[in-house]
Order: sequence, then structure tokens, then C-alpha cells
Amino acid sequence: MAEDNSSMRLDKFLKVSRVIKRRTVANEACDAGRVMVNDRPAKASAKVKPGDVIEIGFGNKTVRLRVKDIQNTTKKEDAAELFEYL
Repeated sequence: MAEDNSSMRLDKFLKVSRVIKRRTVANEACDAGRVMVNDRPAKASAKVKPGDVIEIGFGNKTVRLRVKDIQNTTKKEDAAELFEYL
């Protein structure tokens, strides 16, 4: 568990929560402008915190989710507890 679990880099959150499998892929999605946080384009280094809304464009579909919790690491079966789909 993080010492300061109030925020985390966007690319790391996407990886830890298993929304995107690898941090480098999360980085590339941010660089391509396919990731938005609270309706604003976001860089991979942007900080996310509980309550933030993340929108990710995957091909022709868009996924919206709300951050519920921030953790440095999590088990695979607990990853879905870090966010909720909107």
C-alpha cells in the first residue's frame, strides 16, 4: 500500500488497476491523446485521485471510469475495486 495514497501517476494507475496491461501502453495511449481525466486531455504523468473520471478511447469505443481507490500494488482479483465503470 502506498505511503501517500491520495494520488498516483495516470499511467501507473491504469496499469495497477489492469485497465491497460502495461505501463508503456498506457504511456502511448496518453501521448496519442486517447486518455482524458475530468474532460481534459491528460499526459501519462498527470496525477489522479479518488473521484476523478478517466475516459479512454479504445479503437472505436470509449470507456469511462471513476477512480475509487489508489494503491501501489493490488492482486488481480482486487483490481476491479480500484475503479467503477460509468
